[in-house]
Amino acid sequence: MDDEDTRDYKEPCPQCSEVNWGLTEESKFYCKSCHTVIEKTKEIDPIETFSLNSKMQSINRGLKRKRKDEKGWDWFVCEAFQFILQKQAEALQKLGVDARIKDDVICNLWRRYLQKNKVAYVKRKLGSLTDSESNASFSEPDSELEAFGLEDNSTGGETSATDRLESATSVCSGSVDGRLFVKEKNPLKMSMPLTLAFCYLSLLWLRESITLSDLLRFVFNEHIPYMKAEQYIPDEIKMHGPDIHIFHVQCLPEYNIITKKTFELGTFLDLPRFPPITENCYLHPNVLCMKYLMEANLPDELHVWTSRVAKKLCLDDATYLTFDPLQEKKMVQYDVQSVALIIVVLKLLFVLDDHKEWALAECAFRSNTNKKGKTLFDYQEWYKTMKVTLDKSQRQLAEENARFIWKSNRVLYYSKNVKGVFSKRKRMARNLHQQFSDLAESAPDDGKQSPSSFLFNWEEENIDMTCFHGHSLEGIMQHDVKTKNSDFWLSSLKKCRTKICKHWTLYDESNFPRSYHFVLSLFCFMLRLELCVVHHEVCSIEYKLFNYKFKGLQKNKERGAT
Repeated sequence: MDDEDTRDYKEPCPQCSEVNWGLTEESKFYCKSCHTVIEKTKEIDPIETFSLNSKMQSINRGLKRKRKDEKGWDWFVCEAFQFILQKQAEALQKLGVDARIKDDVICNLWRRYLQKNKVAYVKRKLGSLTDSESNASFSEPDSELEAFGLEDNSTGGETSATDRLESATSVCSGSVDGRLFVKEKNPLKMSMPLTLAFCYLSLLWLRESITLSDLLRFVFNEHIPYMKAEQYIPDEIKMHGPDIHIFHVQCLPEYNIITKKTFELGTFLDLPRFPPITENCYLHPNVLCMKYLMEANLPDELHVWTSRVAKKLCLDDATYLTFDPLQEKKMVQYDVQSVALIIVVLKLLFVLDDHKEWALAECAFRSNTNKKGKTLFDYQEWYKTMKVTLDKSQRQLAEENARFIWKSNRVLYYSKNVKGVFSKRKRMARNLHQQFSDLAESAPDDGKQSPSSFLFNWEEENIDMTCFHGHSLEGIMQHDVKTKNSDFWLSSLKKCRTKICKHWTLYDESNFPRSYHFVLSLFCFMLRLELCVVHHEVCSIEYKLFNYKFKGLQKNKERGAT
């Protein structure tokens, strides 16, 4: 053993000049011939030293004792939602939204919601949600308090909520009121979809350049905390049992549900009339129609027609567009209404009955071949271009949905007894995911895309794709909105008379022309909505447009008869 450790040392002994070295018990070199000890010591591998030190430390500590489960904070469900709302507000700020959205808008809406539900800001507050903890997440607002009419010292004397929570602590629930919260029958009970209603209501108040469809797309791309929201909550907030059903999301939020909850939330909070949606606002149909025309690669001249139709139906009126929770019966779906206006205009000009649009395309092709005058819009060429783009984007979206991991990095378990089992399964799943990523020779993708309000961008030069923005509609724009095209067909011939309309559930592809279905599919994909949602809005606009015209003709006949 000494020979292996000393064979590399070739210096002669200073006493006898022999090269015959050995090692002492202190790992010092000595001459075997004259027994002279020198200062040189054995070189030790640092890895072996670390391993040896670790073993010695573990021996000194004795056997590792199993630690008891660390007890987290005593927390309420509303406190966890407050953390989530805070993270969502910060995410919106990173997207470029007005900085007031966190402290001046969402904070006030949240406080007013707690006050209306008699959870906080009442005469007797919950012991867990104190003023200091509230200010730790949201700073104290000033001006918006008066705007929303929120008062910190409410005269409400009901304190039954605190009394009910005294006996609500559950061994299976990490929260104090988790089991009681699940059984609550409040129609506007706090939930993950309702957090998005808070965000959208705040965006409307600030008149930001984000529609509801944009908000939901940012949620899907994980730019805004919603899926896996439990990992944004501090580790001191332990989740067990019923808490998982409250915070763990297993499906994407639906457009109609968020719209309904936003309206109900605004009504419940007794909010005043929102700032008006004028022509300069992003949510105005004239602005949104131009945005969607550009994204759908359609001619800019169509904007003239969408503006005329919107003006005729008073869809561009500030009174109609501005949200007033106390006066309106439903919310204006700004993005859906804008794309529906474009579809109606396309039907007015091209009919979209699988015959008229192709005939017009042949005329445009002959004119463009002869190169006479402006380049005319060719519907057939536009269809080919958009069909390739749409199919490619749909495949990419399907792959993203298939790769999406719904489970967060935070271990969730229904009881403390199975914590170890769930932790082991999560580690195994992460290891398998890493191994498959290595086999595919690709780095793990976090699934996030750069945030943008545009799904398709046609401004960049692309040799394979044609940009139709500057193409002309000359020869087609000879009709008038007041005169119904003789070939125009209505998407819906019967208006619902019941209070609960079911038209939006009745769209059947086989009952409509393929051209109309393609245009509808394109805009629905851009908004990430179901076909029935946009189709229902198209039916509504057509009914208003041609029903008004019928009434006008009837009045003119009556005047002529007199």
